[in-house]
Amino acid sequence: MNSEDAERALLAERILAEQEERRRLAELLHDGPVQQLSALAQMIDAARERMREGESQGAGDVLERALTLARSATRDLRTLCDELEPHELREIGFSAAVGALSRRVSSRRGVEIELDIELGSDLGEHAQVGLYQIVREAIDQAVRRGAPSRIEVRLEATEGGGAALTVSDDGPPERRSVVLETLAERASTLNARFTSEARWPRGSLIRVELPPSAARR
Repeated sequence: MNSEDAERALLAERILAEQEERRRLAELLHDGPVQQLSALAQMIDAARERMREGESQGAGDVLERALTLARSATRDLRTLCDELEPHELREIGFSAAVGALSRRVSSRRGVEIELDIELGSDLGEHAQVGLYQIVREAIDQAVRRGAPSRIEVRLEATEGGGAALTVSDDGPPERRSVVLETLAERASTLNARFTSEARWPRGSLIRVELPPSAARR
C-alpha cells in the first residue's frame, strides 16, 4: 500500500469512527434528555390541570417531581456536553484534568487512584480528548460495579511514537458486555486497539493502544 492509499484508508476509518460517535450521541440524547423533557412537559401539563381544578396540593406534588426530573435532565445534558468537549481538558491540560477527576472520585468514593500519565501532554488534541473520555468512563464503571480500593491509570509510549493507556482496578471483574462495548467503541474513534481482561477473583484491566498516527492527531 502506497502513502496515498494509506491516507485514504486512514480517512475512511476516521469518517466511520465519527459516524459511529454521532450515532452513539444521538442515541444517548434520544434515550436520556429527550425522554426526560417529554416526561417533564407531561408533568407540567398535569400540574396545570390540577391547579385549574383547585387541587393545589396535588399540583405542588407533581411540580416537585418535575423539578427533580428537570435537574436530572440538566446533569445528563452537562455530561453529554462534557463528552463532546471536556472543559477541564481545554483549561488545564490532560494530566491536570485526569488528576482533578481522580481527586473528585477519591473524595466521594474513598478509592485510591494512582496515576502515571505525564505522556498525555505530548499527545495530539484528538487523542487527549478521546483518552480522557475513556479514563473517565472506565473509572466511573469501576466504582459503580463494586467499590474497588485501588485504581491505576497509566499511559506509556509505544514503538514508533504510539501510546498505550491501561486502566486497572481491584474491584469485582467487569463482566457486562455493554460496558466493554462502549469503551471499545470509544477506542475505535481513535483508530485504537482495545483489549480487556478480567482477573479472578477480583480485578479488571482495559488497554487502549494508539498507533503513531492517532497519537499525534
